[in-house]
Amino acid sequence: MENTIKSRIFELVEVNFGKFQMGLLPGIENILGVRLPNLRKLAKEIAGDDWRRFISSAQDDYFEETMLQGMVIGYAKTDINEIFNYISIFVPKINNWSVCDSFCSGLKITKAYRSETWEFLKPYLQSEEEYVLRFGIVMLINFYIENEYIDEVLKILDAVNLEKYYVNIAAAWAVSICFVKFPEKTMAYLENSNLDNFTYNKALQKITESFRVDKDTKIKIRSLKRTSEKVHYQ
Repeated sequence: MENTIKSRIFELVEVNFGKFQMGLLPGIENILGVRLPNLRKLAKEIAGDDWRRFISSAQDDYFEETMLQGMVIGYAKTDINEIFNYISIFVPKINNWSVCDSFCSGLKITKAYRSETWEFLKPYLQSEEEYVLRFGIVMLINFYIENEYIDEVLKILDAVNLEKYYVNIAAAWAVSICFVKFPEKTMAYLENSNLDNFTYNKALQKITESFRVDKDTKIKIRSLKRTSEKVHYQ
């Protein structure tokens, strides 16, 4: 099955698109160049067939193969505990923001099992591994910036203390979404935040870039900028 899927992936390759993707994902050199809608179509097809066999035999020679596995997990029809098992196997394979964010957005089963998934995510949100922690944060962005969870989400973001670029960017993105959805609560948080200066200022920038934030509020947000944001990324 794996050889058949690999050949299907190669049929979808666009070389120039692959070069474009490499520019967005520094350090990731195993990109063939397949557009995400085409991978999703293939993932849906696999998920409607023997998807467990596919995942058990799937390889990670190419970026697209890893991306496809994450998509299939998202489309798979099974119980939440089996999904948790496949998530725990897949997350260590994540080595870039694109696979991470696509995987998270595809885990729509979370909406039906929000409290169970919240408990499942807690260890990931305490990880010191860059993409493991980013996975946890992006899951918060996709499914937990809601009234029931907003206070806990802000506490979790405030405790992020890992000098990893893609973690800090995700945390800033999360804070900006919190502000758009819960402006008063997030403004109070920003005025007493323990975020490092880079993440804090990046969150302010993302807030001011939102079309859902009015002009006067953006002026206020800009006034909160900290003067130093140097951080050493490992």
